[in-house]
Amino acid sequence: MKVSVSRKEHFNAAHRLFNAAWSEEKNLEVFGKCSLPNYHGHNYELVVTLIGVPHRETGYVYDMKELSDIIKENVTQRFDHKNLNLDISFFKNLNPTAENIVIVIWRILRPLIDNSLDLKIKLYETERNFVEYPS
Repeated sequence: MKVSVSRKEHFNAAHRLFNAAWSEEKNLEVFGKCSLPNYHGHNYELVVTLIGVPHRETGYVYDMKELSDIIKENVTQRFDHKNLNLDISFFKNLNPTAENIVIVIWRILRPLIDNSLDLKIKLYETERNFVEYPS
């Protein structure tokens, strides 16, 4: 029987939603205030969920301390207090929408976690706005 285990972490980051192929006017029309040239920030809440069968000897699906360390080393330390557009190479040519951020985080973590476990990432951009990958 499979069980889901989740770890919540957070990071603060700035970004600007912007399509370089569009005019400033079109960007403002589509992205609103999120496209203003001086960036804006969020207090992101990140929930990483692993789904699998508990280990026969430990009872764990995954060691939560190890999961916390992996997230901190590879995501929160990399993203926290950064400008996603300017400081994070993944977003040099990728609009840092919540949808794209959650996919990038999944791609960072997936190779670090045993493939026998399903991986889901949920990212809260605000209390009311969140995305999940895979859906």
